Amino acid sequence: MNLTVHLFAKAKELANASTVTLAVPERASVRTLREMLTEAYPALAGLVKASAIAVNQEFAEDSQLLSEHDEIAIIPPVSGG
Repeated sequence: MNLTVHLFAKAKELANASTVTLAVPERASVRTLREMLTEAYPALAGLVKASAIAVNQEFAEDSQLLSEHDEIAIIPPVSGG
């Protein structure tokens, strides 16, 4: 199945795109998505590991299963002073 992932802040900058589309296996989990994002976009590797992932506008656990019509977003950690 194909999943579109929305990127924000540093993730958007590193990927040079506001969205990316990945082909993942049926019944893939958030953990699988993280792994496949890291493989497809090595520049995102460290950030994806530290980021929250939202599925359908709610924070998701790594064990959550994904479906093709889910709205997925990578939420990088916030820093500042």
